[in-house]
Amino acid sequence: MNDLVWIYAVTTGPGPPEAAGLSGVAAEPVRAVEGEGGGEGLTAVVGTVPAADFAEDPLKDHLEDLRWLEAAARAHHEVIDTVFRHGDTVPLQFATVYRDDDSVRAVLRERSADFTGALARVHGQEEWGVKAYMDPGGGPEASGGPAPSGGPGGGAAGASGADSRPGTAYLLRRRAQRDDREQAFQRARGRAEDVRGVLESLATRGVAHPPQDPKLAAYQGWMILNDSFLVERDRAEEFAAAVTSCAEDFPEVELELSGPWPPYSFVGEVEGRRA
Repeated sequence: MNDLVWIYAVTTGPGPPEAAGLSGVAAEPVRAVEGEGGGEGLTAVVGTVPAADFAEDPLKDHLEDLRWLEAAARAHHEVIDTVFRHGDTVPLQFATVYRDDDSVRAVLRERSADFTGALARVHGQEEWGVKAYMDPGGGPEASGGPAPSGGPGGGAAGASGADSRPGTAYLLRRRAQRDDREQAFQRARGRAEDVRGVLESLATRGVAHPPQDPKLAAYQGWMILNDSFLVERDRAEEFAAAVTSCAEDFPEVELELSGPWPPYSFVGEVEGRRA
């Protein structure tokens, strides 16, 4: 076996004319494989890749090479993005590889209902990403207020003088810092829900992702929102304007908008498999 077939996306009709000039993860020309029988009307956008690099074992080795992975992921996305700009698209999971074109036609036939359903869900829509950040404020690092002193009323210590000892003052200070941080966290959660509520009213669907690792994403403070929204194309400007409006209404929140993207977050029911 000298070659394999890497699938980028599934779309409808004959596939995008731009595919003829695209290069994929192995710098291979990208082409279309049209479904037959039960898969008629579906088209897989694919590339022929060498088994020496893309069979299961060598591919595992490549996936541990961050430089290779970054370049391949970029090429994979660029193909999907081009297909998406041509029409409704189901992006396939990175490293979806099949033996040959007949295997691709078989999966289009066997899973035609899944692909057709996913294409219907994202018809005429695009994905937008919104991240929101907030300074935790009142956390331990930011707390510079004076340490509490005295008893519960703030007056002189009791007869034993225990509340004036350094250890007790330290514990009281830490308790106040913890309370401040908890209040800041609750404010942040409230702001996240405020923003999410506004944007969900303009979107068909929304997906909340976990916050990114600050060491990898290089941000400070709290990421209080990391959501994707499926938005009708003719409402994209209105959606972007709503993000700007939220930033003005909630100045303590920093908002970041990205897109439009192919609907990666909204076709999870259709995942690629190796065969």
